[in-house]
Amino acid sequence: MLLISLDFRLDEVGLIAAIYPTVWGISQLVTGKMADLFPKKALLFWGMLVQGIAIIFLPLAGTYPLLVAVSVSLGLGTAIVYPTFLAAIASATHPNRRAESIGTFRLWRDLGYAVGAIVSGITADIFGLKSAIVFIGVITVGSSLVIHFRMPKKNRT
Repeated sequence: MLLISLDFRLDEVGLIAAIYPTVWGISQLVTGKMADLFPKKALLFWGMLVQGIAIIFLPLAGTYPLLVAVSVSLGLGTAIVYPTFLAAIASATHPNRRAESIGTFRLWRDLGYAVGAIVSGITADIFGLKSAIVFIGVITVGSSLVIHFRMPKKNRT
């Protein structure tokens, strides 16, 4: 809806929309291994920060090249975050409780999608689509700050 409202052609909308999951999926081949090699807290912080900034810039980037760059950035941020969350949970949990812990994480993550959709819809109805997207980006940046300031540096396994 946003890209159409910005008067982009349908083929441009399709390409911009396809870049994000493509970069995300392919990049996880590298970022999944990074979660085993680098501090998980740092990866989660930077991945969420990149995602949040990309989301904020989505409605502000008015040109096709900028939107492509935003989609690539969003894909990279997401590729850093997803495998790292799973690796962090796995390394912080006893093997006998690992499946349950990952299931609980996925429940809360998926619940976040549903709540996010409702909050985004209400925000868009009241303030407009661009404001709703920026608001979600700000929440995502806030999440990166929670990780930075509240997540312990080392897991207690």
